Amino acid sequence: MSTIEEMLRTYPKDLGDIDQATLTDCIAACLECSQACTACADACLSEDMVAELTKCIRTNLDCADLCATTANVLSRHTGYDANITRATLEACRTACAACADECERHAEMHEHCRVCAEACRRCEQACAELLGSL
Repeated sequence: MSTIEEMLRTYPKDLGDIDQATLTDCIAACLECSQACTACADACLSEDMVAELTKCIRTNLDCADLCATTANVLSRHTGYDANITRATLEACRTACAACADECERHAEMHEHCRVCAEACRRCEQACAELLGSL
């Protein structure tokens, strides 16, 4: 059992109708994507052609921040507001799609962009699945 699963399981109140497996998967995907985007931005900064990767770096950092925020929002249940959760998931999904698109443009030349794009697509899908279950 992952720490995410354990923390959701040990929450002292009822989590309502939310599918805990889908919630767990989304939190994990957000955390993984945040790390991948942060690492990809850093790797882009180490490339010789860094000036050509400015948009990729910016998109990586925006996506990393939104994914981390989404994981945090999804991890809090006291005083839950479904409207805030939906808006956060939509923003994360949008950022992941944009970041994946941008990284895919560089994926043939930079392996770190390929790995990041895959993490972004997984997170985009996980956010969509959780949105569909709310």
